Amino acid sequence: MDTVLLLSRLQFAFTISFHYIYPPLSIGLGVVLVILEGLWLKTKRPLYHQLARFWTKVFALTFAIGVATGIVMEFEFGTNWATYSRYVGDIFGSALAAEGIFAFFLESGFLAVLLFGWDRVGPKLHFFATCMVALGAHFSAVWIIVANSWQQTPAGFHIVGEGLNARAEVTDFWAMVFNPSSVDRLIHTVGGCWLAGATLVASVGAFYTLRGRHRDFARVSIKVGLALILLVSLFQLFTGHHSAAGVAKNQPAKLAAFEGHFETAPAPLYVAGWVDAKNEKTYGLAVPGMLSWLVHGDANQPVTGLNASKPEDRPPANFVFQTYHAMIAIGMTLIGVGLLGAFFWWRGVLLKQRWYLWVLVFAVLGPQFANQLGWWSAEVGRQPWIVYGLLRTSDGLSKVVRSEMVVTSLVLFTLVYMLLFALFVYLLNDKISHGPDESDLLEAGKLALPKHKN
Repeated sequence: MDTVLLLSRLQFAFTISFHYIYPPLSIGLGVVLVILEGLWLKTKRPLYHQLARFWTKVFALTFAIGVATGIVMEFEFGTNWATYSRYVGDIFGSALAAEGIFAFFLESGFLAVLLFGWDRVGPKLHFFATCMVALGAHFSAVWIIVANSWQQTPAGFHIVGEGLNARAEVTDFWAMVFNPSSVDRLIHTVGGCWLAGATLVASVGAFYTLRGRHRDFARVSIKVGLALILLVSLFQLFTGHHSAAGVAKNQPAKLAAFEGHFETAPAPLYVAGWVDAKNEKTYGLAVPGMLSWLVHGDANQPVTGLNASKPEDRPPANFVFQTYHAMIAIGMTLIGVGLLGAFFWWRGVLLKQRWYLWVLVFAVLGPQFANQLGWWSAEVGRQPWIVYGLLRTSDGLSKVVRSEMVVTSLVLFTLVYMLLFALFVYLLNDKISHGPDESDLLEAGKLALPKHKN
């Protein structure tokens, strides 16, 4: 692989992977805030008000770091990937303009009311602002996923020009938006975001319980987080299957790499294993015919293998296989965590299971790793194409960028991002160490008092 190409891919992989720590937390916490503030409006219990105010502060932190880390990638499109940017500019321009209009301005416009309007606007208006911020965060995910999904399954376009001057133009906006993979990928990605927020809330609640602090706050945090973990992890099982079925139809080489499947024949489903791409063999624990049954509903139906593609058109099978199966393993583990927690909750012993509370403390890492692994599987799985079947990654590179330029910027980005991560961890730890403000309970009591005329 060309040195500039390798470095540019590493740089983009690093910057987007680091950025992707924060948007899932923001989206997931937005849902939690809507739930908590809705409970406060319904019950007028001061505890829900305290919870909402505390998690609003954490949301603001993740939102700020997410914005700071996301700006870099837009510059990379123009510096490292100029040919690609020219090719997809009409497509990406439409999607990113929609994100700016319908998502970012909606989210940031109501963010000030969410953060600073607790004592300045009424509870219903503040709840509306919270809903708008959460909706804006989801809209942002919609348009980013639409743009990325178009690269996976292009639709609603035609090619104008030839060679280096070729570019894709939108001919049907809604066909571009609802391309064959966008809905499946959006639903599955948003589910991963909800899990990220839910596990963070449950993790902090479990930590406080183990330390004997903020008992009421911790109890509600655990139960709200655990309920979301159970529901969303099961939901992810359904959306993941549906998404994989779409991959089998639209990107068969990617599905074949997911499962280390080389020959077009009835295919097993691997639980774990190792892919020897050189000898076209996969070793591991597998359920015979299971992949065929999941794809076709018939264990004897053939599934397209990697050998149906030219060697130069195949993704790196073992890397994709490992990341994909690691993502599934984490997802199944989270289902187990949710089911076990629901059992303890039903038996009334949830807060007495100290070992399980420690599991919840560290469960916050699960969705983060699963989100990263799933993203890597999807992106590496479409290689060598940057736009599937149309533009190779090597052809999307800028022609004037030199390797020393990319190395310098990669080193600088790494240093800055590490500083931002250290700042994020320090501030998050500071907020968790401080805990919820008791004054929020008193303020909630004042807001809950009925107003009488003199």
